[in-house]
Formats: sequence, C-alpha cells, structure tokens
Amino acid sequence: MAQNRTSPEEKLGKPIKRAFFARSVHEVAPDLIGATMLVNGVGGIIVELEAYHHTEPAAHSYNGPTPRNMVMFGPPGFIYVYRSYGIHWCINFVCEKEGSASAVLIRALQPTHGIPAMQRRRGLQDERSLCSGPGKLTEALAITHALNGLPLDAPPIALFARPRKVEVVTGLRIGLTKAVDLPWRYGLKDSKFVSKRF
Repeated sequence: MAQNRTSPEEKLGKPIKRAFFARSVHEVAPDLIGATMLVNGVGGIIVELEAYHHTEPAAHSYNGPTPRNMVMFGPPGFIYVYRSYGIHWCINFVCEKEGSASAVLIRALQPTHGIPAMQRRRGLQDERSLCSGPGKLTEALAITHALNGLPLDAPPIALFARPRKVEVVTGLRIGLTKAVDLPWRYGLKDSKFVSKRF
C-alpha cells in the first residue's frame, strides 16, 4: 500500500469555480498543487503540472488558433484535451483572459478517490503508478476528447481547492524540444506520486 496517502473521507477544500482560472497561468499553476481533481468521482490530489503560455514555442497556441487548439483561445476555466503522439490523451485547464491561449497540463495525481476503478482501467495495483504521468492519469480517470471544451466547474469534473497550504517546487518541463529552459513545471515537494523527481 502506498504511503503518504490522503483518505477520501478527508475534508475537501472549497469547490474551484471558473473565475479561479482568470489569472496569470503562473499564479494558477502553483495554486492548483494540492487541489483535488475528480472525474465522475474518481481522481485525487494534483501533485504535478506544467504551465504553457502562447508567447513560447512549446505551447500548442504559439502559432495561432486551429481546430485542434481552439478551446485554448476561449474563456478561462474550460478543458482542453488533446492526443499526444497519437497514443494517449492529455488534459489541460485553460487560464488567463479570453484570447490569451494559455493553459496548465495536469501531469500527475496522488490517487484518493475511486482507486479500484483506476486500478481496473490501468490494469495494475501499484497506486504510485496509477496517475504518475499525463497519459496514465487520463487513462485512470477515463478522460477522452469527449471532455474537450467542457467547463471545469460542472459535472463530470469536480475541482476542490487545497484544504491547507503546501510547499510547491519548480523545475524544467519534461519531454520538450522547444523552450526547454523555462522552469514552468510545478510539483508538490517530496511527493512520491510525481512522474519524475524534481
């Protein structure tokens, strides 16, 4: 059994509304570390994510709007889902004012709710491996392109603010060939559930 686990019965923070995301992506990102993300009641604590801004070439929005990334150019507080390398889905939360086309990529969760469902979907038991990567967590939470464009404060998504202050660490984003020097990866200090150590 994984250590450093939060019980599902532990009190959740206040629900996060769309207005939460109408700020700089670099304000939203650290504030999401320690928050709880659920999809149809399944999910856990956000322990790792990356920020993307339209002014840097690693962002999908860098070259302007396309049918694929149109959600990023809309209002904040909506879901942007895309297929990575044609293999797995990735979930992003759109931030900043409409037209900014900035977002945070959710990279890892500490499972707390619906763990048996996650284990079944992922075909493994190890809780530390269930959501330790963007493709792993979307498989564990059954996230597909069907969620693209949906609001973050309505079913099937539920987001809850962290109930207490946490220590956030930063580092370089993972797996990029552009804008590799930007320390825009955020994580929960000493978490065993991140995709890669900081």
